[in-house]
Amino acid sequence: MQTHILITGASRGIGAAISDALAGDATKIVALSSADGDLGDPAVPERLWQQSLDRLDGRIDVLVNNAGVFEDNVLDAGDADWLANWNRTLQINLTASAQLCRRAVLHWQERNAAGRIVNIASRAAHRGDSPSHWHYAASKAGMVAMTKTIARGYAKDGILAFAVCPGFTLTGMAEAHLAGDGGERLLAEIPLGRVATPDEIGEMARWCALDAPPSMTGAVLDANGASYVR
Repeated sequence: MQTHILITGASRGIGAAISDALAGDATKIVALSSADGDLGDPAVPERLWQQSLDRLDGRIDVLVNNAGVFEDNVLDAGDADWLANWNRTLQINLTASAQLCRRAVLHWQERNAAGRIVNIASRAAHRGDSPSHWHYAASKAGMVAMTKTIARGYAKDGILAFAVCPGFTLTGMAEAHLAGDGGERLLAEIPLGRVATPDEIGEMARWCALDAPPSMTGAVLDANGASYVR
């Protein structure tokens, strides 16, 4: 029987690499992108879940939450702008993921079925981020805490949850940083001497989604070239 998989943020970069890694005769995938709906709208995650469920014949076995934004929110912005930026990032990166996780857990409980969640968080969940990215670091820390809570709460039901925490990854956004004035400093912080590739993160997500042993539920996997070890 094919494994039915829902992936968010799958149009490019890490999300596209995850979709490619999971693709095969043994899987059936719905790979969502921003074209399918704006996760900044609280009504959209519920709609996308139902639409994806319909496309996957009423059964989802694996949820991969990858969609996210990384946008500046400078400290001296106007009060209303700063709060709006904070809320947008938290909604897209954390709340929308939580809504989909909730739907997934309820779906598996209703079917008395096992399932897996893979949440793509960030190194920032552990070490923080720049002064313009409080909201990003907070959202990813929340995602890690949510993953652990799901793992603890539903392991007895065969519902497993994993988080992957990349550092800088070779996507368009990272390439811009590397090409800028701070590129050499960024690389100097990474003992491996390079940033991660999307394929590396894709393989980690694939393994969590399909092959990781159940006793690993709740695990948080780092992929940052030893730029942050814990």
